[in-house]
Amino acid sequence: MSSGGAGARLRGWWSRIRPDAPALKEAAVVALPRTAASVPDGMAAAALVGVNPIHGLYASFVGPIVGGLTTSTKLMVVTTTSAAALASFSAIQGVPVDDRLAALLLLTVIAGGIMVLAGFFGLGRFTAFVSHSVMIGFLSGVATSIFLGQIPDLLGAEVDAAGSVGKTLEVIFNPGLIDIPSLIVGMSALVALVALPRTRLGKYAALIALIAPSVAVALFSYFEPVMQVQDTGEIVRGFPTPVFPPLGQFSFELLAGAFAVAVIVLVQGAGVAQSYPNPDRTRSDQNSDFMAQGWANVASGLFRGVPVGGSVSQTALNVSVGARDRWASVLSGVWMVVVLVLLSGLAGEVAIPTLAAILIVASIGAIRPVQITAIWRSGAQSQIAMVTTFAATLFLPVSAAVGIGAALSLLLNVNREAQDVRIVLLSENEDGSIVEGPVPARLESGAVTVLNVYGSLFYAGARTFESELPAVGLAEKPVVVIRIRGRGALGATAFSVLSSYAARLDEQGGRLYLSGVEPALVAQFEQSGRVGARGPIRLVEATPVIGESTRKAMAEGEAYLITEPDEPVATEPSRPWVSRAGDGVKKTFQRLFPGSRS
Repeated sequence: MSSGGAGARLRGWWSRIRPDAPALKEAAVVALPRTAASVPDGMAAAALVGVNPIHGLYASFVGPIVGGLTTSTKLMVVTTTSAAALASFSAIQGVPVDDRLAALLLLTVIAGGIMVLAGFFGLGRFTAFVSHSVMIGFLSGVATSIFLGQIPDLLGAEVDAAGSVGKTLEVIFNPGLIDIPSLIVGMSALVALVALPRTRLGKYAALIALIAPSVAVALFSYFEPVMQVQDTGEIVRGFPTPVFPPLGQFSFELLAGAFAVAVIVLVQGAGVAQSYPNPDRTRSDQNSDFMAQGWANVASGLFRGVPVGGSVSQTALNVSVGARDRWASVLSGVWMVVVLVLLSGLAGEVAIPTLAAILIVASIGAIRPVQITAIWRSGAQSQIAMVTTFAATLFLPVSAAVGIGAALSLLLNVNREAQDVRIVLLSENEDGSIVEGPVPARLESGAVTVLNVYGSLFYAGARTFESELPAVGLAEKPVVVIRIRGRGALGATAFSVLSSYAARLDEQGGRLYLSGVEPALVAQFEQSGRVGARGPIRLVEATPVIGESTRKAMAEGEAYLITEPDEPVATEPSRPWVSRAGDGVKKTFQRLFPGSRS
């Protein structure tokens, strides 16, 4: 691309997002409460990953700025999320402690690259294939895992067990591990987080819950045993300088973890776009949002931040304080830069139990009882999907849980498509109206049977279709017309089913007609070798007139029944297995079905 072309595109992009001065001033004020909320949320997310909480603050300035400038969903806030943090922790927990930060930064950049590629290749539509039951089970499992995993930090208990469930059980069976000063600090933070949202200070509840107990820890010697952020590692003051993560930390396990993070972020981001449409009613573009979140993660990794993504809770807060466009999010990132430059040294004084309290409250808020109840009432299939994904997320690495969820979603989609396949018998009343009826168990000799099929004919759907077809049995010279209008393609299984059925008809001197066949599907049939001059399948191409090709097939079938075995039926000369409806055939329709127009 020429430099002039790139410059023109850059100017066009800026003209689309450029704010006016009054709107920018308003956004700067609106951004302050969200910045205040980002401080505890960002630090808690980094603590959940298992790295110094300052890296959560780095992500909290990069994500909103880069994501806010590039996303098509104007109100979306791209920042740290608990689900992405837990997936990151799962991916790097096997890495030696000294190398864990480097591995995390490389994972963040790789995950960002995957998201950019997903958007570039237009994979946004595939988020629709993720089952709602699977997603709720996964998010509920993430929330439960976060809740259980933070119990030891809330209580100041040093545990050796692996996994969130194991850690909680160790505390329960060994109450002597609980540190009373840490318990007091953690519980006071929990009280603030529960009580303050009901007051005028609600928007700053998390910040107050973070600061007030931490001040007490710093002032009173009784709280000396309480662990602080500075105990987890050195706090680098000021603005972070960008670095490229060392490639030596790459492994296939890290790549799998990056893929899991990308999937989680993209699905959550799609949910944000659906929940918060653009105020100017312009449509969001999933692929653009994919790329925006990808670039935000690449930048976060380079600036030593944890993974980021579209955050439902932060976007909700952004809207609640009066955000009208992307600039409230962008300027919250700018305010975070100010916090880092002036106040990052104070981050070391934050008490670890307060971060645990914030994560516990956030995890409880992430549970959706209404949606869980609705899924449970939907039937056994939805129940199995939700419970399986929940258990996998709770007891397996997140990357494995994501893989199980993806496979389960695919199986559910295939199974539902198979269940939705239905065949009906088409017949015509005296007034010309078409009536649907039950499919006969067996075909009649010397008769034309017209069928219409609903549902997908891919994968298991083709086998369901096969089981619903009327049996050929010993019927002599049966003719079957199957209407498949509107299908642009068929899979190998469907071709096999149709060929087998046509062969059984041919053995009894019958014939199979497919009507409403789109031109692209005609070409696919010819390439497959399933049709030919002497083949038992005949194709009738679709026309703009609904029902015309089916009546054409019926007419050909009726004509075939009255011909001698070796006498040909008139079709297209160059391709005798393909025919089109024309004026001559319309006369035949009128003769067979007087009073009908189509």
